[in-house]
Amino acid sequence: MKSATADFIMDEKYMKEALGLARRGLGRTSPNPAVGAVIVREGKVIAAGYHKRAGEAHAEIHALAGLKGRARPGDTLYVTLEPCNHHGRTPPCTAAILESGIRRVVVGMRDPNPHVAGGGCEALAAKGVAVKAGLLEEACRRLNEAYIKFVTAGRPFVVAKAAMTLDGWTATSTGHSKWITNEASRRFVHRLRDRADAVMVGVETVLADDPALNTRLKGKEGKNPIRIILDTNLRTPPRSRVLTHTDASMTWIVVGDNVPARRLESRVAERVSFLRCPLRDGRIDLPALMDRLGERSIVSLLLEGGSTVMGAMLRERLIDKFYLFKAPKLLGGGDGIPMASGPGVKTMNASIGFRHLKIRRFAEDVLFEGYPEYPQ
Repeated sequence: MKSATADFIMDEKYMKEALGLARRGLGRTSPNPAVGAVIVREGKVIAAGYHKRAGEAHAEIHALAGLKGRARPGDTLYVTLEPCNHHGRTPPCTAAILESGIRRVVVGMRDPNPHVAGGGCEALAAKGVAVKAGLLEEACRRLNEAYIKFVTAGRPFVVAKAAMTLDGWTATSTGHSKWITNEASRRFVHRLRDRADAVMVGVETVLADDPALNTRLKGKEGKNPIRIILDTNLRTPPRSRVLTHTDASMTWIVVGDNVPARRLESRVAERVSFLRCPLRDGRIDLPALMDRLGERSIVSLLLEGGSTVMGAMLRERLIDKFYLFKAPKLLGGGDGIPMASGPGVKTMNASIGFRHLKIRRFAEDVLFEGYPEYPQ
């Protein structure tokens, strides 16, 4: 007879497999969460699936399709997120689970969406299904941190990325920054773009670097995020790459609500749209912008600079996560461009700390990944 500890270890093993499947959907399911599911019979995974795209079948449905018939006694479904119990773009997964005959379901985390009618766990339990919820919950929540922020706050989860020299500069005094980090680090950034709904920069970055802001993955085609350019007074050059790109992704130019309509009409182009936003102290009101992006179903936002935008987002406490690269280089002076500009804190005890900090190396580059701990 198996012990409770052995059962727990096996449950963890299969939930980790479900998490691995769920990660395949990252960047493809927005505004839905990424979810994975496996079905286990007599200690063996016999069916599996993950949510591939919004509007398509959920992870549980893909897994159940692999059963090729009804479940047997003892079969267990492991799923990283509570099965849905409502009609949306797809039927409720709870109904499919009950119809399959599965009598035990292990859930990673409850669905945090306050607008979801009815609890999937409760609906299954009411029909006699043994439900275990909260297994590897922290890992499941981390996987869908952007979705959780979006459904609870109505705003995108903001990830800030920056590359710096050892002495803290992101570019020289002339604005030259190619390249601070090595190729391996830059490949990782393209993976971040591949998973983000949108990437945002200020117009100064467009003027200095003329970036494409697309995704380039080695050996496979990536997903290009929506390009968002903060351009209060509409200074983006008509021939800049963010306006003349040929891929299917959109470019949104965020302008102040004081920009005349005729100026916007003169810049109309395919796959380019304008988003008017109120101003505060002569600049785009960033909290208001985050609300508007949430209204447009931007769940995850990758912030890539520049210095002015990064500083303003920090002061507004709008950044949820950081990826900060440090390269073994020194500019050796005090006139470079910092990661964030504008007024900072006056004392060390008012500085921003980090939690859940992870440190990785990409050859000689070092990546600091973590979540900001804003002072009270």
